[in-house]
Amino acid sequence: MKSVFLISDNVITSLGFTTGDNAKKMREKCSGVLLSEDHFISPTPFFVSLVNTPLLEEAFCRLNSNAEYTRLEKMIITSISDALNKTKIDPASGDTLFIISTAKGNIDLLEERLNDSFPKERLRPAVMARVISSFFKNPNQPLVVSNACISGSVAILLGKRILNEGKYRNIIIAGGDVISEFTVSGFQSFRAIGSGPCRPYDEQRDGISLGEGASTVILSVEPEYNTSIAVKGGAITNDANHISGPSRTGEGLFLAIDGALKDAAVSAEEIDYISGHGTATNYNDEMESKAIHSARLENVPMNSLKGYIGHTLGAAGIAESVMAAYSMKNNILFATAGFSKMGVTQPVNVLSDCMEKKVKKVLKTAAGFGGCNAALIFEKQ
Repeated sequence: MKSVFLISDNVITSLGFTTGDNAKKMREKCSGVLLSEDHFISPTPFFVSLVNTPLLEEAFCRLNSNAEYTRLEKMIITSISDALNKTKIDPASGDTLFIISTAKGNIDLLEERLNDSFPKERLRPAVMARVISSFFKNPNQPLVVSNACISGSVAILLGKRILNEGKYRNIIIAGGDVISEFTVSGFQSFRAIGSGPCRPYDEQRDGISLGEGASTVILSVEPEYNTSIAVKGGAITNDANHISGPSRTGEGLFLAIDGALKDAAVSAEEIDYISGHGTATNYNDEMESKAIHSARLENVPMNSLKGYIGHTLGAAGIAESVMAAYSMKNNILFATAGFSKMGVTQPVNVLSDCMEKKVKKVLKTAAGFGGCNAALIFEKQ
């Protein structure tokens, strides 16, 4: 089986338009989760992390496209372009495949103000993915992963497995979601949105902060990249507990973690850092802490980045994996914004301040509606 390397990346969020922009703000413990009074999204003010629209338009204009693209398509195309600019990979090559992860795709096109702005078929994620891959003149049918909040993590694991089969040399994996009236009203109906910026694992946590953004990783089996970060393994499970609530025991996520460790041939004792899911809902953080305990990883430093950028849904697994790779390359672990006092019954080692640490092996966890769970293992070469 060939080794699969993460050779380039990008993150676009409220904190900036590059991985470095986001890392700089996280080092400074700056949060992009702010109070919004946009009545097109919600009739009542709420805290959310939004991508700066004028800056997005400016960045997209630099790509010199004459065609019309939706807000989400612009975010994803801009993210992919930045990641590609740091490689020699030809996106138009038949040896390159595109995988797009998203929870809701162009869902904002359902809003009355955007109703007639694009063909209805653009609401279909498969059509959106083809629009994006066509921008880069790629000849292959793109794949779409839409599996709630584990979409990005699943897309990375899928990309690794496809590269292991030897059909492609490189895979461009990009994820994204926008914040719309539909998205916000859905989470509001569950009473899942916090009263302020989210506080993962904290005793005062009272719900999530939504976020929009796009992120990209480029995976390759080319030997010239063997000094980069390797995707060592991963696993996916489903506990089927409830359509919108995670398992109360953490068993599903534990099985994903255990499966990822076995897939990567890595022991729990070798894990140096955990990039947690940490949504700041009572149920998720409690479930996640139980799973971490079951895997005997409770003393490993861990964080959640959602206090900085919100829950970016279909982009979350990719964006948080990119920032984990940044931590591995730069020996810096980010603090968990909003966390000050342990609020889960099974204590875990949540970072309240940035920490310098040499990191070789990382566990990334994710969980989502429908009882789905995912875990990935990365290793610095």
